[in-house]
Order: sequence, then structure tokens, then C-alpha cells
Amino acid sequence: VQLVESGGGLVQPGGSLRLSCAASGFSFSAYAMSWYRQGPGKERELVAGVNRAGDNRNYADSVKGRFTISRDNVKNTVYLQMNIVKPEDTAVYYCYARRVYGSEAYWGQGTQVTVFS
Repeated sequence: VQLVESGGGLVQPGGSLRLSCAASGFSFSAYAMSWYRQGPGKERELVAGVNRAGDNRNYADSVKGRFTISRDNVKNTVYLQMNIVKPEDTAVYYCYARRVYGSEAYWGQGTQVTVFS
């Protein structure tokens, strides 16, 4: 089982970044997918989640209207489009897979996003 995040990096406030999480080794379409983040000195928090079909999404209040989560069940990939980023978005972003009917769950290794001016 692998969840491999990519797309992190340095971005200026107001800019955009697109994170990707490529999944392998499990039945991707059977899992709800989420993005979490952990900022410096902070606890890990949920950023956004999407259901198996990709037609139901939820967001943390802090990112609503700026971030969009989506998934491609053919490419076995989940995305996080980050727009109008702010310095407080600086964090390590993690991909998380949770089997809807079952107990299996997996984390990616994380990708660093740094918003600087």
C-alpha cells in the first residue's frame, strides 16, 4: 500500500498550488479520501475530505472557498487545489485513505507547503 503526495513547495501569499496523492496497493474507489495538515507547533487537522464517488466534499472553515478537493478513480489519485494561500496554510500536508466499509486506513508521508512573502 502506498500513498505518495507531491506538489508541495514554496508559494507566495495569494498564490496557488496543487497537491496530488497517488494511491496504489488497495481498492482506491472503496475508500473515502482526505487531506490533513500539521503546521509548526500545531496538531494535525482535517483540511478537506471527499467521498468515494467524488460528489460529496467537506472542508475546514479556514479553507472554505479557497481550497478544492477532487479525486480521479481511474488514475487512483486525489488532489487538493489550493488558491489564495495564506501564511497560516504553511504546513506538512498528508493524504489519508479510510475504507468506508471496514477498518483499514492509510497515511501518506506528507508534502511540505510553505507560504512566504
